[in-house]
Amino acid sequence: MNITEFQKISFQQFQKDAIQNGFIQDVEEAYAQIHLPKRATSGSAGYDFYLPFDLDLSPGESRIIPTGIRCKMNETLVLQIYPRSSLGFKYRLQLDNTVGIIDSDYYHALNEGHIMIKVTNCTVEGKFVSLSKQTRFAQGLFLQYFKVKDDDVKENRTGGIGSTNSNKASSND
Repeated sequence: MNITEFQKISFQQFQKDAIQNGFIQDVEEAYAQIHLPKRATSGSAGYDFYLPFDLDLSPGESRIIPTGIRCKMNETLVLQIYPRSSLGFKYRLQLDNTVGIIDSDYYHALNEGHIMIKVTNCTVEGKFVSLSKQTRFAQGLFLQYFKVKDDDVKENRTGGIGSTNSNKASSND
């Protein structure tokens, strides 16, 4: 496969994830207005993700953002998600997992590969974060990775965060 593309998930999956994460108003309108991630300039490395809903975060507050986006990519690529630099600089808005890792097989997960991004207002200055829908809040960067010579993994993913450890003995990672 030599295809890399962003796609919208189904409305049913978006609605389920939006409601589950507390975004209950204007779900149909938010879905209709989802923008696929894109680069801001020809020299930009990252693809900007847009908020589908207004977002208000008090100091220390976290929120999971259902983006409505999935990504189809070559199996030798990984999509890494970071907060937009300006939001980290101005407000100390951070991703809860530091860097989001979207593997190529996540596209086939039971949730349609829905990319959800959890952010926290980590301000030490007491700043309130208020962002309007359609604001660019995160960015994704594609990187190629390599496998070792004796790699023989055959398992397939079905879920999202933590799903690669769900059927294995506990590990120290």
